[in-house]
Amino acid sequence: MLQEKEVMQLLEETEAVLHGHFLLTSGLHSPMYVEKFNVLQHPKYTEKLCQELAERYAADNVELVVGPMTGGILLAHEVGKALDTRAIFTERENGKMTLKRGFEIPKGTRVLIVEDIVTTGGSVMEVLDVVKEHGGIPVGIGLLVDRSGGKVDFGIRTEALLHLDVPTFKEEDCPLCKEGKPFTKRVRTGK
Repeated sequence: MLQEKEVMQLLEETEAVLHGHFLLTSGLHSPMYVEKFNVLQHPKYTEKLCQELAERYAADNVELVVGPMTGGILLAHEVGKALDTRAIFTERENGKMTLKRGFEIPKGTRVLIVEDIVTTGGSVMEVLDVVKEHGGIPVGIGLLVDRSGGKVDFGIRTEALLHLDVPTFKEEDCPLCKEGKPFTKRVRTGK
């Protein structure tokens, strides 16, 4: 079983964990940013991390793995491969999370939801809703990183490979802004 310190070391070695002053997609500010694609660009590390998530749900009779676009696609694929199940993904259409591309969740299917980084849990909650709307049975949630500090509760068993308690601030309350520290440049996600 991978220990959290091993996961953190892997993320730091691949520069997936960055320190500075970041503007998050949510509009909040943070002194730490996790750039998941810095680790996910390495197939052997992605496989290793996803095998660990799969092992944690190996006894749960998972029949389908679902992840939200974009990082969740890679995770769903690798976890599905490790569990020998199908893997699909959700994506937004007109601002609403949905299944497209002919993907289906047959009623009664036991579903594991996977996601890369969770801060507020909004995307995972939306995927949970999609799974339930289609009659799937959510059996768990597997996360690469929970950066909510344990604040997010999905109401079902959740396993995270790494737990971080990273502060976030509204612009007007940000101590980094008050210090005059400029934003740290990071790769744009297009959001």
